[in-house]
Amino acid sequence: MKKIIFIITLLIVFSGKVNAQQTPVKAQSETISITGATAHIGNGEIIENSIIIFENGKITAIGTSGSATPKGKVIDASGKHVYPGFIAPNSTLGLVEISAVRATDDDSELGSYNPHIRSIIAYNAESKIVESMRPNGVLTAQITPRGGVFSGTSSIVQLDAWNWEDATIKADDGVHMNWPNIFTRGRWWMGEDPGFKPNKEYSKQVSQLESFINQAKASLKSASTDNLPHLAMKGIFDGTKTLFVHVNAEKAILDVISFAKKHNVKKLVLVDAYEAYKVANQLKQNDIAVLSGRTHKTPNLEDEDYDLPYKNAKLLMDAGVLVALQNSGGMERANARNLPFQAGTVAAHGLNKEKALQLITGNSAKILGIDDFTGTLEVGKDATLFISIGDALDMRTNQLEKAFIQGRDISLESHQTKLWQRYSGKHSK
Repeated sequence: MKKIIFIITLLIVFSGKVNAQQTPVKAQSETISITGATAHIGNGEIIENSIIIFENGKITAIGTSGSATPKGKVIDASGKHVYPGFIAPNSTLGLVEISAVRATDDDSELGSYNPHIRSIIAYNAESKIVESMRPNGVLTAQITPRGGVFSGTSSIVQLDAWNWEDATIKADDGVHMNWPNIFTRGRWWMGEDPGFKPNKEYSKQVSQLESFINQAKASLKSASTDNLPHLAMKGIFDGTKTLFVHVNAEKAILDVISFAKKHNVKKLVLVDAYEAYKVANQLKQNDIAVLSGRTHKTPNLEDEDYDLPYKNAKLLMDAGVLVALQNSGGMERANARNLPFQAGTVAAHGLNKEKALQLITGNSAKILGIDDFTGTLEVGKDATLFISIGDALDMRTNQLEKAFIQGRDISLESHQTKLWQRYSGKHSK
């Protein structure tokens, strides 16, 4: 019996070593200076031959070489590039590990009206998918629930932590709502025409949503209310939370704008918003930002420009709308690591390269309300940044040498890099 217990113990220990997540790094204790690199600030500016100094997790100096004296540990990054850490909004990172294993899937709850559900408490900081983001420069993410009419609240995390408490950099930043679809597709598996057709229930579904909002407003007028879904809505009326509305069709977007005005929603952000370019002027006039959908996809309709998904963000930016990229759609979690290359695709289709960078750095931070401490390389902000050998928006040259989260020199090793090293050794013999 003792022998069996011993064998089982060895198996558990061995399994733990094989599957162990990279150990989070302790707080920065030594001043670090990066010299000689091309610094991409994240606000459209570049500093050639730069010097960046950070201590205690914050950037204390940034400018051209000679504008400050290097201190502490000096990293010579001549000929290389420094970028602010990339930000992945609207992500289910850490909420699902294996989609086919129900016990690892915690991105949605039963029911339709769940604004009180907090996604952050289900976040798994030790997810292998989370660690696979860092080698491509994705160092921050908005952890977002799915499903229902009101999915719940999102929170923003940095991607090197022991647990969700350590990871959180902004808790409960916004409530996520799925606006009813204008069109539906036929159920082909039931013999129906699979093409688009008007949603006959659209008006009814909008009315039900309006009814919930009115109930929440009435409930919040009572100081003694204990209705959790209604209490969770308070932030979108007083401006302490952002209302993220997941919507796509042109008419639906216009309905959302009217809805927000009617109910005095203080902060509104559209998510996906595939046809937002058609109403860009209205979005600009109403100061509504957009988390634009995945770039790497085909057009939704046959008569659309083949490159519409590639240039959608540019069309909005040209109209003066505040835009950032997110990665909703199939394989969303795993594909979040390709966010920089989606920005690169936007740049390849007409947008200035530094403006394309803003789509996953400075603009994302502004939309998520974290631009006061992250998103760009500026004095006083978190030292969440990385050094790349080449252009970080190009998959051929995005090769990270170092990455820092709040000044901590984090590991860039992941399950994928271990497999690469393992099989490189096998085939190099």
